[in-house]
Amino acid sequence: MHLVSEEIENYIELHTSDEREVLRALNRKTQTDVLMPRMLSGKVQGQFLQMISKMLRPQKILEIGTFTGYSALCLAQGLTENGKLFTIDINEELEDLVRAHIEQAGFQNKIIQLIGNAVEEIPKLNETFDLVFIDADKQNYSLYYDLVFDKVRSGGFIFADNVLWSGKIIEEKKDKDTQKLADFNDKVQQDNRVENVIVSIRDGIMMIQKK
Repeated sequence: MHLVSEEIENYIELHTSDEREVLRALNRKTQTDVLMPRMLSGKVQGQFLQMISKMLRPQKILEIGTFTGYSALCLAQGLTENGKLFTIDINEELEDLVRAHIEQAGFQNKIIQLIGNAVEEIPKLNETFDLVFIDADKQNYSLYYDLVFDKVRSGGFIFADNVLWSGKIIEEKKDKDTQKLADFNDKVQQDNRVENVIVSIRDGIMMIQKK
């Protein structure tokens, strides 16, 4: 299910700033060489994340779910001069591809790649984050939220991707991933420690601010 019509999606695409060359190259590489390329954030969502990061000017960002590194490169654009982005992914096969494009973008001193299970890696991080972006396995969204919450500063943000799950979130009969996302959305809505809004960019992003 398209959240908006394909014609509107095409119009939005045409009226969104062009990708930087490193992002365009990474997009092409992902589409041709990597399984499930739809997982890539893409031009519109990438530009949205980049502009949010530039508005927030975060010192520390945590990304859960690197994939090929597209969203990390977008989010890193807004980091302060000495800022760092930590990105975690369990797929070591993509590590070299990600690193090559991090270096091509000139972010080798800003983006820190962590390979491993995020459930194990997050507790090892002795950092306070201004922004967390959750975009990994949907079954663990609620767990990731719990693991990062105390590591986010007051006033900081947690973004969770794919929370509308191609519109399946409103279907009465839900598969396992959809049900876990629905449970996560309900959990955030009922959490009086935060303010939140879902925006229907691409597959839906839950934007959460810690009070």
